[in-house]
Amino acid sequence: MIPRIAEKTLRRYAKGFPVACITGPRQSGKTTLAKLTFPKKKYISLEDPDIALLARSDPRGFLETWPNGLILDEAQYVPELFAYIKTMVDKDPKPGKYIITGSQQFNLMEKVTESLAGRAAFLTLFPFSMAELEPLGMCGQDPFELILKGLYPPLYDRNISARDFYSAYIASYIERDLRQLVNVKDLSTFQHFTKFCAARTGGILNLSSLAADCGITHNTAKAWISALETSGIIFLLKPYYKNFGKRLIKSPKLYFTDSGLACRLLGIKTVRELFINPLRGSLFEGFIISELIKNRLNRGETPELWFWRDNAGTEIDCLIGDGEKLYATEIKSGKTFNEEMIRSLNHWQKINGTSAKTKMLVYAGSEKTTFKGIRLVPWRETMFL
Repeated sequence: MIPRIAEKTLRRYAKGFPVACITGPRQSGKTTLAKLTFPKKKYISLEDPDIALLARSDPRGFLETWPNGLILDEAQYVPELFAYIKTMVDKDPKPGKYIITGSQQFNLMEKVTESLAGRAAFLTLFPFSMAELEPLGMCGQDPFELILKGLYPPLYDRNISARDFYSAYIASYIERDLRQLVNVKDLSTFQHFTKFCAARTGGILNLSSLAADCGITHNTAKAWISALETSGIIFLLKPYYKNFGKRLIKSPKLYFTDSGLACRLLGIKTVRELFINPLRGSLFEGFIISELIKNRLNRGETPELWFWRDNAGTEIDCLIGDGEKLYATEIKSGKTFNEEMIRSLNHWQKINGTSAKTKMLVYAGSEKTTFKGIRLVPWRETMFL
């Protein structure tokens, strides 16, 4: 079993809150994390129709059956329980009494925040990070092999190919769960929509253009993007514009949380196909930024990440917030460093007056060094950023 960095955070939450809530995409390891962290706590899956029926018919009696608390898996299927959990923890606010997991984040979060405000702590769990796989030698030597494979846990503890896994994942979770949640009537249109999103990875989100290409309304595109985001399939990187009088856009950039899923939607089957694909740079960029997000979420921190673009089109791929400091980070998929890779960083320093120590280049190479005051960070070192 591959240890999760988030286990330490979950234990910390369980010492300070009566309820600890784990959300994240399907198959990201939420159930396994809860069971391994609290092996002596009773585990119940509310995805089981019989258990769910029992919980709905007598929620108070259901909870009182286990006075020491429970691990409630897929809790969004019985939202009626949350009001009764509130009553139970108000009577007995013992820390770590209930561990709640849920995949459909928007349903779960809405109900929990309504019923358990101030009583619950939230942990978002994404698929494996490089920091979790590297100690076991599972990252490999080529970043593009890892990007193509993706980092969902079943790919590392089962004998299953990435292509088979993602085919089933798309059919089971994206096309079934999300389609039901956003009331999609035409499955083929939603399928096209997710593929169009993958084709726009790393690009500025233009809902009007996306809607037109898919033959849907602007509001429908907005609702579907929201569903993909809140379910952990994609993330939107917002622009940074503090302290700048001019800014080009307010729209975010779209990325997939897992690069393997994006590759499957794009029909990329081999590392060679990935390496020559026009979206190689965008997929690598999303992979690195996703790692930065995972590093922070696993520690229970709010990711302070943005991108920046001025009115001339010069762009910084990622700005990393760390207190009062901003680390300007360029992300390039080339394995060989060349000076053109840092052109935007030099421009950023000229107009922003930042210290050279706050600039870095993350690239697909392996050499860790400094060039003209700019840190060159190999892709594997992302786990330490």
